[in-house]
Amino acid sequence: MRSSILSLLLGLSAVVAGGLTADSVSAQEDVGFRAYLESLRPKTRAMGIRDSTLDSVFPGLTPNPRVVQLDQNQPGGGTYAPIPNFEPYRRQHVDAARISRGRTAYLANRARLARIEAETGVPEEIMVAIYGHETNYGAYTGDFDLIRSLATLSYEGRRRTLFEPELLATLKMLDDGVPRSRLVGSWAGATGYPQFLPSVYLRLGKDGDGDGRVDIWNSEADALASIANYFVHAGWRRGEPWGIAVSVPVGLDRSGLAARTTAVRCPRVFSRHSRWLSMAEWRRMGIVPSGAGWPADRVMATLLEPDGPGKTAYLLTSNYRAILDYNCSNFYALSVGLLADAVKQ
Repeated sequence: MRSSILSLLLGLSAVVAGGLTADSVSAQEDVGFRAYLESLRPKTRAMGIRDSTLDSVFPGLTPNPRVVQLDQNQPGGGTYAPIPNFEPYRRQHVDAARISRGRTAYLANRARLARIEAETGVPEEIMVAIYGHETNYGAYTGDFDLIRSLATLSYEGRRRTLFEPELLATLKMLDDGVPRSRLVGSWAGATGYPQFLPSVYLRLGKDGDGDGRVDIWNSEADALASIANYFVHAGWRRGEPWGIAVSVPVGLDRSGLAARTTAVRCPRVFSRHSRWLSMAEWRRMGIVPSGAGWPADRVMATLLEPDGPGKTAYLLTSNYRAILDYNCSNFYALSVGLLADAVKQ
């Protein structure tokens, strides 16, 4: 008896000290994991999830130490870690193979893409670029069991406020009839061709082929319609570009161009942007488009020089902010925009 209690205490100690590890997953810890799962029932009942749905999945569920390890090993650097140049990232993510596959997907889906763009205002090529950037056009969507992964990360507790709502959303998906076999994805819960989190799927998933289901795992039509719906809700403005590549004159005075407010979300991302000016104002400063012509004079944009003065810079509209809403990274959003432009050519 004393030995069992000691083992339990040691197991709980390992959880508190360092989260779940391969060594700390034990019979005693399993008791704690199961108690946590059962503690969710009041929340699932409030969401209308049937107990029978939980009973079908909870008994066979075990923690997955691998996802905790992946979460704890996430790169991120410190707040003041240096930001690398964008150009190597661009070459890797807007490469010839991804552009070629994007053009194939673009041509294969032109009819439905044109219809979705007409309905939403989200450009066809932006939908395709997200599809390509997230899963390489469906080639890899992840193979982690979402319920197991999210239950583990929620139980571990370090980021429970992030992962528990996604676990509850996944259980709601299961209760709504999404087969358990489809509930797979990244270790952190992203799933399907667009790599939606479960809560995003429930909120913004859209039936694109009219069959009455939202299948973002097998239906390109549903995935593309869902991506467009995401951008509509993120504030995409019909008829405006995401941005344009530009050349900045050597003598540009940047002293008065700093942003005047601090972003609440992703402050480090937005701190690299200038304040908002109209395209007409940027043009008067001597900034020149590197390729396509100017958007309308009234369009507002910020300036971003991801590799510093003297390199390619970008004027970015509010639609760029919609891409950042999908993934708050300048490198991600720039590469999505550039891939979209290349796919359309």
